[in-house]
Amino acid sequence: MVHQKRSITREEALEYHRLGGRPGKLAIRPTKPLTTQRDLSLAYSPGVAYPVLEIAANPDDVYEYTAKGNLVAVVSNGTAILGLGNRGALAAKPVMEGKAVLFKRFADIDVFDIEVNETDPDAFIRVVAAIAPTFGGINLEDIKAPECFYIEEQLKAMLDIPVFHDDQHGTAIIAAAGLLNGLELVGKRIEEIKMVISGAGAAAIASADLAIKMGVRPENILLVDSRGVIYKGRTEGMNPYKERFAVETDARTLADAVRGADVFYGLSVADILTPEMVKTMAERPLIFAMANPDPEIKYEVAREVRPDAIIATGRSDYPNQINNVLGFPFIFRGALDVRARAINDEMKLAAAYALAALAKEDVPDAVLRAYNLENLQFGPEYIIPKPFDPRVLLWVAPAVAKAAIESGVARRPLDIDEYRELLMLRQGKAQEVRQFILHQARRSQGKVRLAFAEGDHPKIIRAAAQVADERIAHPILIGNEARIHATVERLGLSFDYTVVDPDTFPKRDEYARVFYELRQRKGVTYEKARKMMHERNILAPMMVKMGDADACISGLTYEYPEVIRPALQIHHTRPESRLVAGVYIIIVDEKVYLFTDATVNIEPSAEDLADIAILAADFATHIGLEPRVAMLSFSNFGSTQHPLAQKVARAVELVRQRRPDLAIDGEMQADTAVVPELVEERYPFSRVKDANVLVFPSLEAANTAYKLLIRLGHAEAIGPILLGTGAPVHVIQTGDDVRNIANMAAVAVVDALTRQEA
Repeated sequence: MVHQKRSITREEALEYHRLGGRPGKLAIRPTKPLTTQRDLSLAYSPGVAYPVLEIAANPDDVYEYTAKGNLVAVVSNGTAILGLGNRGALAAKPVMEGKAVLFKRFADIDVFDIEVNETDPDAFIRVVAAIAPTFGGINLEDIKAPECFYIEEQLKAMLDIPVFHDDQHGTAIIAAAGLLNGLELVGKRIEEIKMVISGAGAAAIASADLAIKMGVRPENILLVDSRGVIYKGRTEGMNPYKERFAVETDARTLADAVRGADVFYGLSVADILTPEMVKTMAERPLIFAMANPDPEIKYEVAREVRPDAIIATGRSDYPNQINNVLGFPFIFRGALDVRARAINDEMKLAAAYALAALAKEDVPDAVLRAYNLENLQFGPEYIIPKPFDPRVLLWVAPAVAKAAIESGVARRPLDIDEYRELLMLRQGKAQEVRQFILHQARRSQGKVRLAFAEGDHPKIIRAAAQVADERIAHPILIGNEARIHATVERLGLSFDYTVVDPDTFPKRDEYARVFYELRQRKGVTYEKARKMMHERNILAPMMVKMGDADACISGLTYEYPEVIRPALQIHHTRPESRLVAGVYIIIVDEKVYLFTDATVNIEPSAEDLADIAILAADFATHIGLEPRVAMLSFSNFGSTQHPLAQKVARAVELVRQRRPDLAIDGEMQADTAVVPELVEERYPFSRVKDANVLVFPSLEAANTAYKLLIRLGHAEAIGPILLGTGAPVHVIQTGDDVRNIANMAAVAVVDALTRQEA
């Protein structure tokens, strides 16, 4: 599916760069406290003397005491800006700032952009080498060929940190990933293909080099520049870098070169590859037309002429975008984290293979939404991951780090599995909370049997595949067996699961008898009970009741009460609980809060609020939070004498009587609960400062608060998580994406494990 992208106007682009409080796209912020005189003394004089002396004695300590290990220089002289040519160092600054924000956005790497007003290669090299001690890596950018080759070679030989010319290697790596997958789909062997590369600049030379390292035979590659094919004996327009790819051939033009070719790499100019040329290519060709913004042949034209082709471009509005942002942030991330001395061929190849492998994985809903797609799976129109796929960091950086360690250029070793976990934490506090829950769930080693009530829904099946692959649980998919198997096959998934089809379930009569005994005095006859076993939101909790599942989740296609009602009818509440409650994990500004009750109890009494507070506090402990409970109201500690406020104050007393171990206070207003300075200034007697468990006085208040935070405050929410049920029965929400379903599956598994271990 092709989505046309609205063009960016000159006025929009200039306004974007000029406005927003300060011009440009970058700022610097301190990472240590700077609020007191002591802070300043530690940050500068006299405290700074101590790390200076340590580094002077042991240079590697610079990584321990400074930002060097997470700092990259993006360096250019502006001689080859994007597609704009030689515009000079100053004009290169917007592009270099743009590169810097991509490093930060995708890999949390800090960048200084450095524009060097020098076109002499040797002088440029001296400048970069002189400033290199500041940085953990050097990213060369927008430097014209052939000087860029010489500059990179010299700097790599001189420096003991990674030096990487992204215009060369970035494109080569991403294209190589696409090449691997494209050849797999068309059934061709890499050592047998004929490849044509239009262009002989930085990206073209690097792409040819990497293709050879991946298995393409040098004699099967034809480079074509503006003067024609690069062949042995040609003298016009040659240089040592082109000469390496000169071959014995009678081909002299691009049209000659592409005849019978299996692969076309376009790294040149728009519209140079004609429809007539494309018609002469081999069966099932790969056409990577990567010139930007206009490719060597328009996507629509290539598709019409060769419907059997796999086509990639450099544009985001067509399938298979060859985009450097899939490479450089994550390659540098892996290189920096092992303190690599260089980025070598092994690391480049590792990045390409990691990207190729990731394209075969199930695509998260967040990525589908970002590109306005309903479905995306490995095939001719998806051979390369999308740039906004958050998993690229978790696949490419560890692969690069591992290759650096194994090839001997790393200064420090890493446990790659542990490293991948650390990378997840870089993706924000929400991911940290998710990882904690997933870690707890993985204790099951896939032995917890988790029933999914809507087991034939594609989202459920995709989430179940993740749950199985990560050994969180063994999925039990409830639904039509044929439809489930067909959907699994259509989605290209392979995992171990069990199907329970309500129409053929052999234990239906046994289940019906038990349900009838539970509900016979509530108007349920045996025949009605048999019919109700077809209702999957009832069958799922009954499987837990009967010991055929350890936990269940439901709700993607049901309303919330339709899930809770049968769960309570079958399992009731836990022995120590009078009620059930819903809690959301809310992450805002890198802080974690629990909001309760936003889903179950509409107008709780003081006794209900006390129970809800205890349930939420205990859950906080289970997910690694030390609970600080605030009972919320419109009143602060008796400031307003009203029955509603007094109800909340009474709930605080009840909790203290039952659980004197808990840090709890109230009634208090919401800002008092979360702003410690307010408490310290006005209510120093309070037992709670900076609360993280917020108990709302009504469902109306809690539901309104969490939805406003999500929509207006850009908070992230995990939940709702059901507390107090008599069995591990959990609810997902209508319209939840696959990630949220998988999160709730992990919560259900943790609940089951906790009960088993109690």
